[in-house]
Amino acid sequence: MDFTGEHVVITGASSGIGLAAAQRIAALGGTVTMIARRAEVLEREAGEIGPTAEWIAADVGDQAQITAAMDEAIRRSGPIDGLFLNAGIEGMFAPTPDYTDDAFEAVMRVNVVSLFWTLRHVLPAMIERGKGAIVITGSLAAETGMVGNIGYLASKHAALGIARAVAMEAAPHGIRCNVINPGFIDTPILAAVPDSFKAQMAHRVPQKRIGTPEEAANVAAFLLSGNASHVTAQSLAVDGGLLGTLMIES
Repeated sequence: MDFTGEHVVITGASSGIGLAAAQRIAALGGTVTMIARRAEVLEREAGEIGPTAEWIAADVGDQAQITAAMDEAIRRSGPIDGLFLNAGIEGMFAPTPDYTDDAFEAVMRVNVVSLFWTLRHVLPAMIERGKGAIVITGSLAAETGMVGNIGYLASKHAALGIARAVAMEAAPHGIRCNVINPGFIDTPILAAVPDSFKAQMAHRVPQKRIGTPEEAANVAAFLLSGNASHVTAQSLAVDGGLLGTLMIES
């Protein structure tokens, strides 16, 4: 893969998969704009990547902030060639009768509405240029059921629908849109899980291990690169075989 001359904007870029993607794309010659809420973390991580990394502190759940961040990214580093919409939140864990309005609205705003705001803002310029690659971070919850988190499940199903709609609309204009669905990945969110439970999670994976942010980021980078020029409207699990394999316990 070669990102020389390419400008890739990444949300949720201060840690985990987003940070790993920024590091990978920059290492492959690209210019990256890293967007997240934590300015001090972004500044540090972008500094470690080097002069091809810019950072902008913004909350994707705020329409004015995320659209302004996209405009600023273009002002600093030129047109957006690749867009990795990776930011997201889990929402609360509760049975549906106990799930609150505030929790549902918050997870939908960050995981769904922010995608709509950002894509509506960025797509016209991509269409005018006749090029662009978009990747959205989904979840295994975009393809299957889940108990106790109706907000997250609904949001990730919706994110997949958004990606497929954009892929079909934008394909005639040379723009691609795909989804990666990470499984159990060793991100900061997973760091809070007790080791005993993480061992149980790893046991469920056919590969018998939890994945790394770099493994998910490599797939995102591929889909953003010219190597995936004939790949669009796809939903690709990065999960060690968890989604596609029925495990029979002995």
